[in-house]
Amino acid sequence: MTDSPDPAIRPATEADLPAIVAMLADDPLGATRESPQDLTPYRTALERLTGDPNQHVVVAVRAGRVVGTLQLTIVPGLSRKGATRSIIEGVRVHADERGSGLGTRFIEWAIEKSRAENCALVQLTSDVTRTDAHRFYERLGFTASHVGFKLQL
Repeated sequence: MTDSPDPAIRPATEADLPAIVAMLADDPLGATRESPQDLTPYRTALERLTGDPNQHVVVAVRAGRVVGTLQLTIVPGLSRKGATRSIIEGVRVHADERGSGLGTRFIEWAIEKSRAENCALVQLTSDVTRTDAHRFYERLGFTASHVGFKLQL
């Protein structure tokens, strides 16, 4: 944990990809599905994401070092009287920064950005094995209100 000032949150760039992918791979789930040794698919994805105004991939930078990342997606919809919602994905905080308050600051940023985008709802999913993350999100006011389903393609 660090005592240095709050990190800057800014849009991710291609130069940030090694740090982002390393954080995505730095847990038992990510280690099985990420490939830090080959950044090619991540470059392609980041290019696609940065070209879409409804996608916000950001990093937190402290003392010149990328220490966190998340993706916020803005989704216009018909349900809930045509409400726009946001989806928080890929929240990662560098191991050295866990417990520093960065995760809270990231979620606060995402909520603020969602309000600025006139979203009526912020949602996220979390793997059922991430019980610490579930407690974290509940402390921030999120409720486990739905059951999620996925189909690998």
